[in-house]
Parts: sequence; C-alpha cells; structure tokens
Amino acid sequence: MQDLKLNETPVRTSRNFNINNIKLESVNIPEKIGSFSNIKIINESDDIKVENSKTKCNLKYGLDTFLTNQVENKSNQNLKITIDGKKNKTLEIDFLFNSDNNELVENIDITVKKNSKGIVILKYMSKDNLEFYHNGIIKVHGEANSNITVIIVNLLNQKANNFVSIENLLEENSKLICNMIEFGGKNNIVNFYSNLLGNNSENLVNTIYLGKEKQLIDLNYIGELRGEKSNINIEVQGALKDNSRKNFKGTIDFKKGCKKSKGNENESCMLLSDTSHSLALPMLLCSEEEVEGNHSSSSGKVDEKELFYIMTRGFDIKSAIKLIVRAKFNKVLENILNEELKEQILQEIDERLN
Repeated sequence: MQDLKLNETPVRTSRNFNINNIKLESVNIPEKIGSFSNIKIINESDDIKVENSKTKCNLKYGLDTFLTNQVENKSNQNLKITIDGKKNKTLEIDFLFNSDNNELVENIDITVKKNSKGIVILKYMSKDNLEFYHNGIIKVHGEANSNITVIIVNLLNQKANNFVSIENLLEENSKLICNMIEFGGKNNIVNFYSNLLGNNSENLVNTIYLGKEKQLIDLNYIGELRGEKSNINIEVQGALKDNSRKNFKGTIDFKKGCKKSKGNENESCMLLSDTSHSLALPMLLCSEEEVEGNHSSSSGKVDEKELFYIMTRGFDIKSAIKLIVRAKFNKVLENILNEELKEQILQEIDERLN
C-alpha cells in the first residue's frame, strides 16, 4: 500500500480550492509487475505498423515521478506505432484484463510521419470483477502536415486503479484529434499535455466521463501553444451519480511566439445525485499578444422541465435520464466514426446508469 500525490497543476492556486493535486491513500501498487499477454492488435498494415520497442519516457508533466519511473523501468508492454501513409487507415489495440492479466504497465509511442494520416484506437476492458492495475504512458508525435485521430476507451471495472499520462508534440500544419472515453476505474487519474510547437498546428480534445459508486476521476489537461496560428479546443462532458467525485483542471498557455493562436476549453458536469461532487479549474495563461482564449465550466442537476417533458412521452425516470445523458454525450460521440465502437460505448452508458 502506498500514498500518492498526483497530477499537479502547472500553476498553483489557493489551497482552499483543494484542486492543485490529488492525494490517494493506501493505493495497492504492485512491486513486481507480471506479464500481460491478453492484447489484440487489429488491422495492422503497411501504412500502420506496430513494433515491440521501448522508448524513453521523458515527460514534461505526467502524473508524478514514481509512476513515470515505473513505466520506464518495469513496463510489460512496449509498443511503437508508426503511421506512414495517406489512406487514413484504422489500427485498434485491445487490452483485456482478467485473472491472468491483472497488471498492465505500458509505454506506447505513436509517430505520424510527414504528410501521413491515420486512426489509432486504444481500448481497455476488464472481464472479471477483480482489482486491476493500469499505469500507462502514451506519446504522440505528429510530424509536419500529418493528421492523426487517437481514441482512448476506458471501460475498466470499478475496482481498478487507472493511471494514464499522455503527451503530444505537434509540428507545422499537423492536426491531432483526441477522443477519450473515461468510464472505468475506482481511481481514474489522467494527465494530458499537448505541445503545439509548429505553426498552424491543431489539437481537438473531446472527452466524456461517467462516474458512479465511490469512483474518483481526476483530469488534468494542459495545452501549450507555441506556433503561430496554432489552435487547441478542449470539450469535456460528464455525469456523476452515487458518491462519485470529479476534478477537472484545464490549462491553456499561450507561449511567446504563438501570435494569432486560439484556445478554447469547456467542461460541463451533470450531477445525477445529491452526494456526487464536482470541482473544475479552467485557466488561461498568456505571454503573447494577438491571441484569443475562452474558457467555461458548469455543473448542475438534470433540468426538471426537460425530465418532465420526456416522462410525459411514456418514459420512466431512469430511461429519461439515460436519454438526457446520451444527448449530452452526443457532441463528443459524433466524433467517433467507428459505429461498432460507438454502439459499444452507448451500451456501456446504459449499463452504468442502471
């Protein structure tokens, strides 16, 4: 068992907000990491290749030094994905946790070559209702004029500890779309950092989360704009039920040299119980002129008039809430073009709202 202090904000705020970091007590961190072989790679091709190769972590932020070092020294899955083609093909990698594969510490490096494009889906699922452990680092490097969509789907159970650090580097005229589904994990802690280095680089981030029982969700998104006319847009939609808690920290930092750049972030949380709890900290930092930045955050209960209207059409209250949550998430889900995956996510939403 170990105490952890994770996911520090890049700029500290008042302690009274209780959101500068997240403290976890008595977390079961395995000292020895066993093997993890229950992995399926789908649609590998000449345009999207996967190698078993380990790369250096070298994170600017990450969750903390301890978890970064664990990936550096004890990872049991090391995947280097190279996209080199213009056909926008899709690669899917599924990680299925079960009694024989209960610890995953992975290092995933994605490189999108110049003028290339593609889609990578990373899906994490648990078959058994056991206590699983996941600590992962995902790095994306978009070379000049590249276009990449990364979809991360977390469907782990409510006993898992899920720790993920994501870091992106975007060169000139590159575009990265990140669609993230954050449903699983007793503790679901995510650090997302994007370095928009090149001129006209763009990062669109779309996230949905759904908390239940005593689940803790802590999301720390950081975007640093350095290239001229670069753009980041962060859209986060979530819902909390039971005694679940969520912290969202979003920082858009306009660095020197990013003239005429734009940054937007919006986080909205629907509270489905009186005992769920939501905190949000959107921040804009600026060291450059001629930039445009916007942020917003909101949380509240289901609109009673909307709920009443749906129930007058013959739906019970549970079905009505499901429809409202689905509609709220649709703005993010419409960015997932894989219909089979989208249907699986919708089914998961229904099951978790039962």
